Amino acid sequence: MRDRYYAVEPGVEILVHEQQPQGTPRGQIVLVHGLEGGSDSGYMRSLAQAALERGFGVHRFHMRSCGGTESRSGNVLYHSGQTGDLKFVTCTIAEERGGSLFLTGFSLGGNVVLKLAGELGEDAATWIAGVCAVSTPIDLGICARSLEKPSNFLYENRFLGRLKDRIRRKAALMPGLFCLEDLPRAKTVRDFDDLFTARCFGFGTAEHYYESQSSGQYLERIRIPALLVQAKDDPLIPFEIYNNHPAFRRNPNLRLLAIEHGGHLGFLSWIKPRFWLDETILEFLESLESGNKRAGEFVPLRGEFAR
Repeated sequence: MRDRYYAVEPGVEILVHEQQPQGTPRGQIVLVHGLEGGSDSGYMRSLAQAALERGFGVHRFHMRSCGGTESRSGNVLYHSGQTGDLKFVTCTIAEERGGSLFLTGFSLGGNVVLKLAGELGEDAATWIAGVCAVSTPIDLGICARSLEKPSNFLYENRFLGRLKDRIRRKAALMPGLFCLEDLPRAKTVRDFDDLFTARCFGFGTAEHYYESQSSGQYLERIRIPALLVQAKDDPLIPFEIYNNHPAFRRNPNLRLLAIEHGGHLGFLSWIKPRFWLDETILEFLESLESGNKRAGEFVPLRGEFAR
């Protein structure tokens, strides 16, 4: 494995863990982690290993300030719609490696890859062959409210604690950058986004941040094959935001794989293959590599496609 730092702008470097298979790779896959995750997150490591065994090069992308890069991230952190860094990294990989390049994002990372694909529109196909998004909060506002439910107390506390720790680490490196007196006022992730994320990036309020950065508004603009995998029982992401979205009926580039059970990033099976999500993603990408540009003949191992 190679640690590579991409200078995406002056004073800001992004860490990517890169691995290549033996022989000529059949393509390159860029993996993007979720909120407060990283390259060592279980879903990232599992898919990376499976992809290498199938002959793909793998690039585990860290969002700005993640992976221990607070000292390399300038005076900002990351947010749910920050696509510029990923665009720079994927363009560089495509130029250097050639061949097919794919993106796969998990949770918040799924929002980033879908938003990037939508922003690029027709231009995406010049270097991205397809994208996958797993357990993705395509409506950030609704998902933030869902996170505040009493049943999601453990999720909320875990995310909030890690976000606050990141602010403290960054503040230790750059005193005065954040108002640490506001930390106790952040009782929820929504509060944190209102007090820190929105202010840091100029969104004004958490609501405006959520409205402007949700990938749901970009789905109809996607012009490359996109597979979205979503469990109907995800406690953080109400399935209604998928069920009611017109893009899945109107955009032939989208495939929504609806799973009855799987929770949030919990796609395991008692029967083989146990890690069926990895196999499903890779088979989808292989179908694109073989020239089936809309993946119309792709048959998933679990679940059913929704329209």
